[in-house]
Amino acid sequence: MTALPDGPVGALPPGQRPTEVWRASHYGKVPHLDAHQWRLTIGGCTSDGGLLVLDQGALESLPQVELVAGMHCVDRHTVPSVRWGGVRMSDIIALAPPEPGADHVLLAAHRGYSSAVLLEDLLQPGSLLATHADGEPLTPEHGWPARVVMPQLYGFKGPKWIAELTYHRVAQVGYWEGHGYHPRGRVDLEERWAHQG
Repeated sequence: MTALPDGPVGALPPGQRPTEVWRASHYGKVPHLDAHQWRLTIGGCTSDGGLLVLDQGALESLPQVELVAGMHCVDRHTVPSVRWGGVRMSDIIALAPPEPGADHVLLAAHRGYSSAVLLEDLLQPGSLLATHADGEPLTPEHGWPARVVMPQLYGFKGPKWIAELTYHRVAQVGYWEGHGYHPRGRVDLEERWAHQG
């Protein structure tokens, strides 16, 4: 298990307040998933035009890392210093890289949730496909068997119960982006709403 560097542990971004209770917040009901049937599909504008499907065994065979980082909710509360465990998103993307110019990604999850992100945010060292929090497997309410974690972005950008990663050449619109939330969602710039530009 490799530990990844992070910023000052426990430091709060602008406009955030700490909370000790990690409330589960999500779109729709918690899905009932079978770990043996879970798959992550990577497709769209891939460099070879193909489709990659990873199961839990393939995910577990990749280098496992840990990162201590807060979970920042767009409603201004932060769960500080969560110890995330999982696989770097950059390692997953390296298995099925995008073609040149495909800099936009749509992350889709079970139950119809989706989030539009930039490839550069997924490639940050702290961006994980997380399977654990504080040394324990994620609970179903918090995204088991896997969720995307990007500490530099608000939590709505990282889908729980992730199922698909699709590369695109043009910006996409995910669930919350279609409801007026910021298209990028950087925490340090307080990018909460679409009208901020």
